[in-house]
Amino acid sequence: MLDKKLKEELTDLVVRSLAEDIGDGDLTTEIVVSEPRYAKATIRSKDDGILAGIEIAEMVFLQVDDLLKVEKLKEDGEKIKEGDLLMKIAGNGGSLLKAERVALNFLGRMSGIASYTNQFVELVEGRSVILDTRKTTPTLRSIEKYAVRTGGGSNHRMGLYDQILIKENHAEWAGGLQKALSNALAAVGTDRDLIQLIVEARNKEEVKIASVRGVDRILLDNMTPEEVKKIREELPGRWKLEVSGGINLENVRSYADAGADYISIGALTHSVKAFDLTMLIDAS
Repeated sequence: MLDKKLKEELTDLVVRSLAEDIGDGDLTTEIVVSEPRYAKATIRSKDDGILAGIEIAEMVFLQVDDLLKVEKLKEDGEKIKEGDLLMKIAGNGGSLLKAERVALNFLGRMSGIASYTNQFVELVEGRSVILDTRKTTPTLRSIEKYAVRTGGGSNHRMGLYDQILIKENHAEWAGGLQKALSNALAAVGTDRDLIQLIVEARNKEEVKIASVRGVDRILLDNMTPEEVKKIREELPGRWKLEVSGGINLENVRSYADAGADYISIGALTHSVKAFDLTMLIDAS
């Protein structure tokens, strides 16, 4: 369920999305059906997976016409199958047609992310936490990360402002990983409640540099499961390991079995297939 803060944030997004699609008016609807006419509509799934975005779809319909009657038959996070009835809407048929594409776009995109995320979550069976990344659609990060959570995953940082993540380019710019890490620890200290410090390591030498008090997590980038396993065996258990780079449904379990505490996957949001849905109108 969307929390109050996220609902408020999404109101503007819904308004802008409708303005993008409708513009000065829905030419086809206004020409074909010029007079208001009562109709009923249903939205059904054409895929199997995890539902996400049903509340946003409702927001779209009511933003177009607050007199529409919307009945949600499934909730975000539910497993759904092809043919399942997800929503019923009734009211002015012209309003239904104007809201249709935007509502289905949100619902399809978010359910696709939730469903794909859930496949990874089920494969690791609790051995690792599945994380998203910042590889999201510009301005849609909040809803895409919400969809990841709905699918059973967890969120990495929301943006550059809520976590310190020292990566290769930061180390290069600072004059080396040791210097970059020293600068970070000097700025935020070793004992923190809110700001996490994560350090990317590309080899065993960099893992050794990152293994100091004050680092919350070591990110192993583009390593094989065998390399991760060896580092996990040699590194004291207090160090949390994250892996990223080239993770897919075929190899994710291998990384979990190798001892990765966290597995971050950009494809959860940047390469996901939209969920297939359909809305049919009955004007009889």
